[in-house]
Amino acid sequence: MITVEGVTLQPDPILDLDAVALAAATRRGDLTCSEVTRTYLSRLTALNGRLRAVITVNPEAQADADRLDAVSAERRGPLHGVPMLIKDNIDVAGLPTTAGSALLAGHVPDADAPLVTRLRNAGAVILGKANMTEWANFMTLAMPNGYSSAGGQTVNPWGDDVDTGGSSSGSGVAVAARLCAAAIGTETSGSIVSPAHQNGVIGVKPTLGLVPRTGIVPISHSQDTAGPITRSVRDAALILTVIGGPDDRDDATRRLPVPDLNVLPDVLRGAHLGIIRDETGVTPAESAALDHLTAALLDGGGVLHDVTFPSRADLNTHGWSLEVLEHEFKGDLNAYLRGVTSGPRTLQAVIDANDADPERLLRYGQTLLHAAQGTRGDGTEPAYREARTRDLRLTRTRGFDPLFAQGLDLIIFPGIHGYGLAAKAGYPSLALPVTAPGSTRPGGVLLVAPAGGEGRLLSLAADLNRLLGGVRFPEL
Repeated sequence: MITVEGVTLQPDPILDLDAVALAAATRRGDLTCSEVTRTYLSRLTALNGRLRAVITVNPEAQADADRLDAVSAERRGPLHGVPMLIKDNIDVAGLPTTAGSALLAGHVPDADAPLVTRLRNAGAVILGKANMTEWANFMTLAMPNGYSSAGGQTVNPWGDDVDTGGSSSGSGVAVAARLCAAAIGTETSGSIVSPAHQNGVIGVKPTLGLVPRTGIVPISHSQDTAGPITRSVRDAALILTVIGGPDDRDDATRRLPVPDLNVLPDVLRGAHLGIIRDETGVTPAESAALDHLTAALLDGGGVLHDVTFPSRADLNTHGWSLEVLEHEFKGDLNAYLRGVTSGPRTLQAVIDANDADPERLLRYGQTLLHAAQGTRGDGTEPAYREARTRDLRLTRTRGFDPLFAQGLDLIIFPGIHGYGLAAKAGYPSLALPVTAPGSTRPGGVLLVAPAGGEGRLLSLAADLNRLLGGVRFPEL
């Protein structure tokens, strides 16, 4: 129950439905798109002042929902009437795309990103744009998750002292707080699975190339992808089915066959699962969640194998590197900024504008922007080519691939350890909530599958999520 300015909002059963159930109800006519959207907009309005999960509310959302109610039953799509939020580095026609920077507050694209077009064609209602860590957390190492000069500091609904995760912070918070039925985030390295993990919901980073990146403010063409943040695994599968597939303007999408994303039941029995237990820096809470998960795996008939990541020693020796991102960011961002409607048109212009207004725009610095600007940004530097080759060698050929070659269906990490390995490899990963006995805060594990293995990943995750009791929501 929520009281805002003396008005009490009663619990609404509409908010208890996941996207799959909600779309089924609106397609049948049990619910109208209009009443569903009105319910979510009321909750969003009531809570967003506290949570700051949404930068821009779509003024056409209610009208869009009303129009969907006039669509004939046979033409209603798989997401008919499902209210969704889009991370604010993804173009939505008529709404600002800021990437969290106040510098881009006037940039209003004329066209949707292809993934947004696909959502609309499937019947989704775009409620607005979700807050995010500024420049997708590639501005400075000092910036807290969920902060942006455009949207302020996002707050985790589980508690003011709980990290929101990032950079898709608003997307994760909004799904956990039920400000939307589902959201879209983006990830270069951890930016979907981190906020999903911190907010106790489902987050899927798909195989690089499954979802088009056209119309998305970039960091790295070698690692960027968009993906769903949801309250159920079947929602994630449905949304990936809608937004996945080739795009003529994104070469990576033409190199990857679209996998079968149907979630199959009862696939856990006999599945071979590799458990990583020897990660450094694992917290007691992460260990407890992993132990709780392994008990559920055994109950479900999974075959467990304790494994070590094969290239771990070399990774420890080389340390963690941002070289690939630093070298790709300048060229990729400049290509996007050439099309902005209002605001800086180059990375150097962004840096200069930030320097000119430090009190408003440089609260935490811009060390990563300077590092990227110092590169050629054209992929020709030997240091870049060596870094990319090293990343692929340590994460693919000497990393995940030998494990999957042993017949393992998934690799499971405590917490979200391993997110960077999956990101550099371009392999799919999924943040699965796991609540250990006695825990009052979100916890979970990271599941990683081979490239193109989303179908198996989602089916196994759905089985596990069911065994673990599903997603919990904070009391708001």
